[in-house]
Parts: sequence; structure tokens; C-alpha cells
Amino acid sequence: MRDGALGREYFGGETIIQQGETGDCMYVVQSGSVEVVQKVNGGEQRLAILETGDFFGEMALFEARPRQNDVVALTKCRLLVLDYDDFEHLCQREPEIANQIRGIAEARGKAGRAGKPQSKPAVRVKPV
Repeated sequence: MRDGALGREYFGGETIIQQGETGDCMYVVQSGSVEVVQKVNGGEQRLAILETGDFFGEMALFEARPRQNDVVALTKCRLLVLDYDDFEHLCQREPEIANQIRGIAEARGKAGRAGKPQSKPAVRVKPV
């Protein structure tokens, strides 16, 4: 992992977040691709592949619970990292995007509690 002014770079195979850890930020894929994987019954189940403009980890901004999935870089990727303060700033500047992220977070939360695979975002964030 390499930190930069606008985000972080990860290399293929590198773990970005781990299931069970405490989260304090969300990520927007600026370039490259990542996979969302859930550990089940001693194995792994791929839930989604996310690419430029997709986001993940937003549940950490809305619910105080451990991360539900691993996210691993499939390729070299650059991710914009938004903590709670960054997200609140986004809410003020771009309320429509913030509301869409909140809606997706709610749907993913319900799916996660029901044990269903979580869906890929219906909205993409413009790369920075």
C-alpha cells in the first residue's frame, strides 16, 4: 500500500479491509478493480467485483459493527478514502450522491443481516 495526496494505492492480491475488523472509513475505486469476499464455512465466497467509480466500506460510516467482508485488490488500484468527516463534507456539497450512498448502505445492511450476497452499487461516484 502507498498513500498519496488523493488516496491510497494497493497492489494486486493486497488485502484492503478484513472481515471482522473495525472500520472507520469508506473507499471509492478511482482505478483498477477489487473483489469483495466473504468467509463462509472455512472457505470464501466472491460477492462482487468492483471497478472504477464503485465504492465499498460505507457501512462503517453508518453502523458500529465489524466489517462483514474482505476486500482484496485484483489489480493495482487507487482508492479514495473517505472518513466520517469527509463524508459529512460530501453530504453538504453533493446531497444527492450522499443520499444514494446512504440508500445503498441501508440495502446492503439489510442484505448482510439476512445472509444474502450484497449487491453492486447502483450508483457510481465520479473518479477524482
